[in-house]
Amino acid sequence: MRALRGTPADEEEPVQLFALTGENGESGEVAGGLVGYAWGHWLHVDLLWVDERHRGQGLGSRLMAEAEALARERYGCAHSRVETWGFQAPDFYQKLGYAIVGVVEDYPPGCTDHLLVKKL
Repeated sequence: MRALRGTPADEEEPVQLFALTGENGESGEVAGGLVGYAWGHWLHVDLLWVDERHRGQGLGSRLMAEAEALARERYGCAHSRVETWGFQAPDFYQKLGYAIVGVVEDYPPGCTDHLLVKKL
């Protein structure tokens, strides 16, 4: 954990969730995961990944919901933020209640970067 000097916020806390394919306590393959951190009463989602074989089954939505609940309950987060490119998942995050608050065109060249936020 690191504190960011010059800010009134608490220290940064890691948020990491993983979904396994096993059932009844069996350990299986990793089907997806979320990596981010809680800081400044915000959840910062750095990476959400779902294995191609498990897409379209709601796993990404469940991982996001679990991360939001964890951030709210354990770290007192009131908001969440995520960055994604236009070719990735802005529509997915908007369906989860996130709003686009920033767009960077041509970053990287030929792509559009989106910043989305949500009140938890």
